[in-house]
Amino acid sequence: MFETLAERTLALAQLERRRDPAKGFNPALARFVGPILRRCLASKIKIVGNFGAANPRGAAELILRLATEQGIPEPRVAVVEGDDLTGILSLVDLARSEIEGRVLANANDVISANAYLGAQSIADALDQGADIVVTGRVVDSALALGPLMHAHGWKDGEWGRLAAGTLAGHLLECGAQVTGGYFADPGFKDVPDLAAVGYPIAEVSAEGSMVVTKPAGTGGVVDRLTVIEQMLYEIHDPAAYLVPDVVLDLTQVEVAEEGKDRVRVTGAGGKPAPATLKATVCVEAGVLGEAEISYAGPNAAARARLAAEVVAARMKSHAPQLAYRVDAIGAVSVFGATATQRPNWPDSDDVRLRFAAQSMHVLEVEALLDEVEALYCAGPAGGAGVRRRITPRLASASCLIERKYVQPRVTMLGGGA
Repeated sequence: MFETLAERTLALAQLERRRDPAKGFNPALARFVGPILRRCLASKIKIVGNFGAANPRGAAELILRLATEQGIPEPRVAVVEGDDLTGILSLVDLARSEIEGRVLANANDVISANAYLGAQSIADALDQGADIVVTGRVVDSALALGPLMHAHGWKDGEWGRLAAGTLAGHLLECGAQVTGGYFADPGFKDVPDLAAVGYPIAEVSAEGSMVVTKPAGTGGVVDRLTVIEQMLYEIHDPAAYLVPDVVLDLTQVEVAEEGKDRVRVTGAGGKPAPATLKATVCVEAGVLGEAEISYAGPNAAARARLAAEVVAARMKSHAPQLAYRVDAIGAVSVFGATATQRPNWPDSDDVRLRFAAQSMHVLEVEALLDEVEALYCAGPAGGAGVRRRITPRLASASCLIERKYVQPRVTMLGGGA
């Protein structure tokens, strides 16, 4: 199971496919699948992944080429499509009236619009004999629920079992988070050998109970705390976690350790699937400009503060309407205030200033970056190591759409298909 997709990565993939129709899938696909392809096929281990991103068919074709290059008999690769709704005007109009309509109200160019598909198409593909299933945007938990539906014969309407499979997928979807990654907090939540953390395994019965574990000999930990923390991750209403396949109710779930790195999870409840599907719409949002400069040695903090003040004064003349922030990395960089708004940030002899601005107007952003670079010779002593870049910026918003707009389909490639 490869879960590789996020909202912004999908939008970036759509942009990549605009530039080159042969691209748009995860650029690391060959590194992900290449090393395991021969062993998985020989052992009849299915591969399911959303690394298709904006171009699942292109990803499937690359996998077939990898098999040919490795001298492996051509596998049957299923392509799940139907999530891409880009260009459907009714969707965009609906999105503009939804919760995050502020993002879309003035959008000129919709980069992508993708619905979250459920697990049924993945199960159908496996039922048809697929060795590998490549998807675009599916809900993360579907990558586990689809294979479970196939393996156990679970059907639509078996809400309790679909809920259990969804919970299994939810526990697995962030990879090593449930085995100690992201969980680790030294002295408070210690995790052994995090550098060699093992990825999780869910052993799921036909009735829906499961044991979460990890491969022997790997680092990390699976215990009651890691499982509960991951179970609550990104959950809004624990009694109604909505996915396309079912509404998952976590309120009666029980989590119990039954051995080292073995945690049993039972009690997932299920309710009928929601009437609508979630879609994410990404639009152009101008550019992000970033520039950095370092000050080191005696009195570095004072020189860095002066540099920030100098840029602020010059920007009042060059682009007074441009909103930007200044971070003193490691001192004032994570919380809300910027370095210019917090005069008493800690003294240090090692200061890296970061200036950043987002705007629809590239020239305004370039003016800021120019002023940071000018600090070399027209600023305080000792400034060095300027780095600057401008990156196209995307904004995203989520909305609910009627299921009638979404028509999932499965196409089989290779293996004599």
